[in-house]
Amino acid sequence: MDKYHYYMFNKPCGCVTARKDEKHKTVMDYFKGVHNDILSPVGRLDKETEGLLIITDDGHFNQMMANPEFKKKKVYEFIVFGNVDDDIKEKFEKGVYLNNSNILTAPAKLQVTCRTDFGHYTEIKNDMPPELTEKIKNNRPDNPVTFGKITIMEGRKRQVRRMFKAVGCYVIYLKRVQIEDIVLDENLKPGEWKEIEII
Repeated sequence: MDKYHYYMFNKPCGCVTARKDEKHKTVMDYFKGVHNDILSPVGRLDKETEGLLIITDDGHFNQMMANPEFKKKKVYEFIVFGNVDDDIKEKFEKGVYLNNSNILTAPAKLQVTCRTDFGHYTEIKNDMPPELTEKIKNNRPDNPVTFGKITIMEGRKRQVRRMFKAVGCYVIYLKRVQIEDIVLDENLKPGEWKEIEII
């Protein structure tokens, strides 16, 4: 191989991070036109989570970025049902116990950007994927809604969602926007990708 290839992909909600899946569309289905059979996603995003995913044929880079030992920074934008206050921020900074785990999460940083105490999410649901609005349609309309960003340094399965659940919040929307110094291009729509250079 002359050189490795790296693609920035804006993963849409509803597809799974896998090479093949019998039931669902996969992230690799978007790359069939590239005709590169050894491309693989770096790490995982769950089916409902949108945002930055790197696709590459560089196995060493993939291992370095996805292996928890290397503690790569990942930043997500979130919307949750619940009031994310200073107490929750402090808990995240110290680490929380996830369900069915006796190991604390690594310290995480929370930044709240907006809070709606009245709890109406009608202003945002039109911009949300139908799969998500369907899931939350039966939630109480008086639930407080919090918007913000979370930075984590590890990547357990569905970690961000499980962290919020551990403190009594429910994730409505989750989008990864950054891995280390790689920031998702805002011009990429869900399902779109572009080739990038990795130095």
